[in-house]
Amino acid sequence: MPHLNLSAKPLVRYFACLLLTGSLAAGPAFATELTLVRYGPIGQEKPGLLDAQNQIRDLSAHISDITPDQLSDESLARLAGIALSSLPIVSGNPRLAEPVTGVQKIIAIGFNYVDHAAEMAVELPTEPLVFMKSVTAISGPFEPVVQPRGVTKLDYEAELVVVIGKKAQYVSAADALDYVAGYSTGNDVSERAFQRERGGQFVKGKSADTFAPFGPYLVTRSSIDDVQNLAVWSEINGEMRQQGNTSQMVFGVAEIVSYLSQFMTLMPGDLIYTGTPEGVGDGMTPPQYLQPGDVVRIGVEGLGDMRQLIEPPR
Repeated sequence: MPHLNLSAKPLVRYFACLLLTGSLAAGPAFATELTLVRYGPIGQEKPGLLDAQNQIRDLSAHISDITPDQLSDESLARLAGIALSSLPIVSGNPRLAEPVTGVQKIIAIGFNYVDHAAEMAVELPTEPLVFMKSVTAISGPFEPVVQPRGVTKLDYEAELVVVIGKKAQYVSAADALDYVAGYSTGNDVSERAFQRERGGQFVKGKSADTFAPFGPYLVTRSSIDDVQNLAVWSEINGEMRQQGNTSQMVFGVAEIVSYLSQFMTLMPGDLIYTGTPEGVGDGMTPPQYLQPGDVVRIGVEGLGDMRQLIEPPR
């Protein structure tokens, strides 16, 4: 199983700004910069964070795992307040899992990049196009994507993933980012025939097992200077396919979070796949769908990259 080469990653900032009043009890008037990971064998994952040398530091003496309960500003500030020197360095090159466990729901936004809407020959949406993915589709950033039975048009979509940090209901766009714990890299794997040719509803083409890999990092929101200016890319078998930027979004992150909160309550740990730029296989002439043995690499600037091998149905 392929693993992430931590030594090859860019320098990841790690520090916590002091509370304005000098007291955690004063509330969330602070910025916390952390890069969180979950590492270890399947079913035995441990929580960790990256230090300034891109080494994993073990957090398991302080928390049992990275769950929705650990994503509030206050919880993240407590983690940031732990002395790095007290955290053991994890040796070797362990498997990295999805950076949050216990996710309750996955929401996704369709045709949210101007160029992607054009390549798919659809008009720009006037409101966010919302669909769901099953939580059973979640997999780690380096686990294989398994073709579902009956597949004919398997595709990839490189996406920025938003991770909600606290309960959000009827929030304004101005306040929306306060409800975000951080960001990750995602692949909105799609079976286009299931999505469009099986009686409607995108969810059928988006929810097979392994169709929602994300990771390898959860990067807290304060670590990203401008979430609307991040490169998003994908390559298939070494060929660059997607080269976009979140500045091309039809609806930005704050608008998406606010919009969704008008229709449903967003809970800590919820994932939002925010759309993909042009360059998907379905938009090529002729279409180039994924086949067993293909290798997909996807990345978002500042959030790390993933690698998935395509495997045949089981």
